[in-house]
Amino acid sequence: MTQRRWARRPEGSNWGDFGEDDQLGRLNLLTPDKVREGAAEVREGLAFCLSLPLDLPGGKGFLAGRKPPQLSPTVWSEGGEEMFNKVSSMPNSLDVFCDDQVTLCLQFSTQWDAFSHAGQFFDADGDGEPEIVYYNGYRGGEHVVGRDARGVHQGALKLGIDTFAERTIQGRAVMIDVRSYLGDEWRAVNFDDIATILDRDRVVIEPGDMVCLHTGFADKVLAAGADASPELLGRYRSGVDSWDPRVLAWIDRSGIAALISDDLAVEAVGGDGAQTCCDGAARAMMPLHELCLFKLGIPLGELWQLGPLAKWLRANGRSRFLLTAPPLRLPRAVGSPANAVGTV
Repeated sequence: MTQRRWARRPEGSNWGDFGEDDQLGRLNLLTPDKVREGAAEVREGLAFCLSLPLDLPGGKGFLAGRKPPQLSPTVWSEGGEEMFNKVSSMPNSLDVFCDDQVTLCLQFSTQWDAFSHAGQFFDADGDGEPEIVYYNGYRGGEHVVGRDARGVHQGALKLGIDTFAERTIQGRAVMIDVRSYLGDEWRAVNFDDIATILDRDRVVIEPGDMVCLHTGFADKVLAAGADASPELLGRYRSGVDSWDPRVLAWIDRSGIAALISDDLAVEAVGGDGAQTCCDGAARAMMPLHELCLFKLGIPLGELWQLGPLAKWLRANGRSRFLLTAPPLRLPRAVGSPANAVGTV
């Protein structure tokens, strides 16, 4: 066992509970039993794609520095020959080939957040001075590193998205159909809303389940296409009210393995709570990201296309399904597209 990286852990965190070297957090709850429970939900053999096209959401400036993917042909030789509609040079060959490449912002569209996506200034060593720390005490500058002395970007040496890919993400998931209750107007979804929906729809969540929140936002993204404006989409951005402490307590005690939404950030960034919290005290401005990524090790999925599956589940009186959603096995990345599949 390695030497512990912290002398104190954040209040309400589970650092060390899955081992001092753990990088999986609540994904440890995706046991073989949970995979079998997910497989038991497959009765019809119907599979739903839960990913948006990766060039959505459209709209200039909607996601600040995150840009849509840029495709280009692979350059096949030093002479700059592009490998697209390339006729084979082999004698008597009928072959024509295409080969391309992509510049991809990994968290532009449907995505998983790795634990290295959001850390905090926290005094983990107990010396009275806060330092940059991520889940389970992994340190910025040592484990999550920007550029080295040569200017080369290092990325997440620990807590990278590849740890999720190696583990795989598969098991039973539960849909909470927020849109059917709240409609399309912007709303910060508080604990009372969630409790009402769970009771009305007889939704049962057990430890190790993955929870999906259908707000309808991704449906609006898909309908708007490349011409979507920030103003248009901003009117439909319901998300979890992370300034409601009962919501955070519910996420903790539920024992969920992952939290997924069709919204941009899962939590309602810029909601009423954010306007009243800033009293001068130092705190996280995204409390749900703090709880899930920094304290508890709960992966966050954002901008998933949940609409068609949510509609089918509601029509058939169901809320559970098998979710298969590994990210790209891209070493040291802090996020990844998720080409997730829900099977019923």
